Amino acid sequence: MTTTYLLTIAVAVLAGLIVSRPAKKLQLPAVTAYLIAGILIGPYALGALGVDGLGFTSSELIDSLDILSDCALGFIAFAIGNEFRLSQLKKTGRQATVIGICQALVAALLVDIVLIAVHFIFPDKLSLSAAIVLGAIATATAPAATLMVVRQYKAHGPLTDLLLPIVALDDAVGLVVFAISMGIAKAIDSGTVDAVSIIVNPIIEIAASLALGAAMGAILTYIERFFHSRSKRMSICIAFVLLTVGLSMLEIEIGAVTLSFSSLLVCMMLGTVFCNLCDFSEELMERTDGWTTPLFIFFFVISGASLDFSVLSDVTIILIGIVFILTRAAGKISGTYLSAKAVGCSPDICKYLGITLLPQAGVALGMTITAGEELGSADAAVIRSIVLFSILILELVGPMLTKMSLLRVGEIEPDKRTSARGVLPGNRKG
Repeated sequence: MTTTYLLTIAVAVLAGLIVSRPAKKLQLPAVTAYLIAGILIGPYALGALGVDGLGFTSSELIDSLDILSDCALGFIAFAIGNEFRLSQLKKTGRQATVIGICQALVAALLVDIVLIAVHFIFPDKLSLSAAIVLGAIATATAPAATLMVVRQYKAHGPLTDLLLPIVALDDAVGLVVFAISMGIAKAIDSGTVDAVSIIVNPIIEIAASLALGAAMGAILTYIERFFHSRSKRMSICIAFVLLTVGLSMLEIEIGAVTLSFSSLLVCMMLGTVFCNLCDFSEELMERTDGWTTPLFIFFFVISGASLDFSVLSDVTIILIGIVFILTRAAGKISGTYLSAKAVGCSPDICKYLGITLLPQAGVALGMTITAGEELGSADAAVIRSIVLFSILILELVGPMLTKMSLLRVGEIEPDKRTSARGVLPGNRKG
């Protein structure tokens, strides 16, 4: 089995790199190329041949490599934390906060309204509980795809400065909305209201995640000062991200309250505290990003391989999925436009920022898994199918829309040359 794992990982990274060459000529983002590579070597294409080591032969094999995906998300969140430097937040903090909260809430509300209407039209296809939970899942934006497009094209400017903090804040808002929606959905199913699960648990999760990340960031900064070798400092940085990812997976039961953590929020806070306390953090961030390049490529390739094409066999799911995608897009774009205009952003930011928030992947899938564990099997199956269909479309289209928006506002140079190093977080100039 070890041989199969090693061959599969190697083939995945090589496939991503190979597909990225023609994708570059077609002016597609590298993220899209990696996702397409994953589809090509996934269970519905090359993997269907059943040759061990030659692509992903089954969804079980993909699931067994989740640890690498968890690590990649940890490093991606760590890199996003680097965008929360106090000097930058003084300029954009208020705008990012208002827009981040408003666009998520508008998307959730609009999806809830439309899908509840769909429930009354097709009550046997979509339950009220499932409609409410899908509204919460609509808040989630994929931080990885957004970050990688920004870094590949070395985008810089007012829109980019707002985008990454908003994507980070989006996850915190999404966690709260999802927890509340899950509590309401379970109350509808059971007929009882649990205030702990609706209000207390999500607040505790966010507070605990931020506290753990801040503590780890402070400890990392302290320990780094005892070492002067660049390679050793980088090694400590990598070890701390891995350690933080591991700690964030712990769950502690305290009476009726579950103390759990969001690995994305924990690692974001780790990066935020570290970049603000450590005076040589920027150099370390760049060196760490260089080490993680193959990991990021593998993460997106395996994300493409995990896209479930079996959902395309159900016409009803496709129709509801299309409604979900369009309504979510309308909520994200309108919510961003109105809130950006309210806080005095430029017309270009008002017009294009919302489009960059459409990618959806890991966070939404994590919410889907949680919903599957806590709701009935019928509701769980419907939610999973609709979200997988949404991810299938938005993961492929979203990065291209992000690139298009950044081009339109002039924050990507049209003839800008990019390279493998251009994909790295931390390589932005300007």
